[in-house]
Amino acid sequence: MEFKDKVVIITGANSGIGKLLSEHFLKQEAIVVGFDIEKNDNIHVLSYKVDVRDYRAIEKSISEIVKLYQKIDIVINCAGGASSRVLNENKPFESLSLNAIDWGIDVNLKGPIYMARAVINQMIKQKNGVIINVGSVSGVTGSKTAVDYASAKSGLIGLTKSLALLGAAHQVRCCMVSPGPVLTRPEMSKMTTPMARACSPLEVVDLIMYLCSEKAAFISGDNYMIDGARSCGGMKHEE
Repeated sequence: MEFKDKVVIITGANSGIGKLLSEHFLKQEAIVVGFDIEKNDNIHVLSYKVDVRDYRAIEKSISEIVKLYQKIDIVINCAGGASSRVLNENKPFESLSLNAIDWGIDVNLKGPIYMARAVINQMIKQKNGVIINVGSVSGVTGSKTAVDYASAKSGLIGLTKSLALLGAAHQVRCCMVSPGPVLTRPEMSKMTTPMARACSPLEVVDLIMYLCSEKAAFISGDNYMIDGARSCGGMKHEE
């Protein structure tokens, strides 16, 4: 039970990878705190209604968590998504509304930056901590159909490296996991990879939990692709 009594904050915790991570950390008796736009007390030890675009809400929630547990061990930034899909704007970038573009940048990039800003002082103070940023293969390959999303996920690479450098002297690590197509939605099975399949959500969860563990204690600053070689080139992308 490596994560027993570890305080783990997960954004986007009510669905997809965030929800599955919550369930698996709970199985290891971690103290799982879910951040999402709606509370869900059924799958978390503690649940907060937090929009990751709202720094004041993040800061207030983090302050309460530190008062309760005197520490924050792990933060996993799962909240995000392609604005065209989430906001139901199925349009090319040149016709996409500025509201959708702002949403894509704010949730996918500013949200993780805000979370890092809110927790880093506590992690430095306690001289340990792990931050995991969930990216996307699109942040490496680019995407003509999700320009704001790909740009934001690309920015997370710089955030990850910068936080790793900032935290290194204090034993605070930061890593990034960038999946290709993941079977959190049926349509993802249509995206091709050189391995001729999409990734299972559990494969992503296993990688993230490894990077959060003591087995990865000397790993920091890198972006781990889990995309079936999709980002390696040599194939035609639908995007």
